[in-house]
Amino acid sequence: MTNLLVKSEQLSLPIDLSSLTPMSKMSDRQFYEFCRTNPELRIERNANGEIIVMLPASADTGNRNSRISGQLFVWSEADGTGESFDSSSGFTLPNGATRSPDVAWILVDRWNALSSEQRASFAPIVPDFVVELRSSSDTLTSLQEKMEEYIANGVRLGLLIDRKNRQVHVYRLDREPEILDDPEAVNCDPELPRFALKMAKIW
Repeated sequence: MTNLLVKSEQLSLPIDLSSLTPMSKMSDRQFYEFCRTNPELRIERNANGEIIVMLPASADTGNRNSRISGQLFVWSEADGTGESFDSSSGFTLPNGATRSPDVAWILVDRWNALSSEQRASFAPIVPDFVVELRSSSDTLTSLQEKMEEYIANGVRLGLLIDRKNRQVHVYRLDREPEILDDPEAVNCDPELPRFALKMAKIW
């Protein structure tokens, strides 16, 4: 049975999709087509096959996301070793989950190794770097679990930005998470050489 979890500022409602895919999980192709027919929504799928639909972010959250994405894009273009992605990008992780981080970055050699068909879908690749920005509808626990999933699947550096508590949780492979209190900037060396995410306009 496949379940649908709808998340917004006002609700979190599980909806049974068994009438669409009786007694089975939605296939990769069905999931891709479902996302294509609902382009206004941000849709993820966890490792258990549950579909998670997130309604559009608030204008304030979207503004902060664009500031993060903008900083990463400017650095990435100057550095030239990787490709940056915004929150509309979906990636299929080794555990079967399909995730759309708020911001992601992938080494260019790894990205170019994918076929054009793979890049045109939810690419079967783990980003090297991800950022998740906590919105008012997100629980800290749920985002921590997502960050742990990213790291377990091979993400080398992940930032969980908790605006409510003005903290940044820094996740790295083979290390315990580090919590930074109200940092002015977050140093992303050595995974992203000479990149520091400035926080002033993100808080």
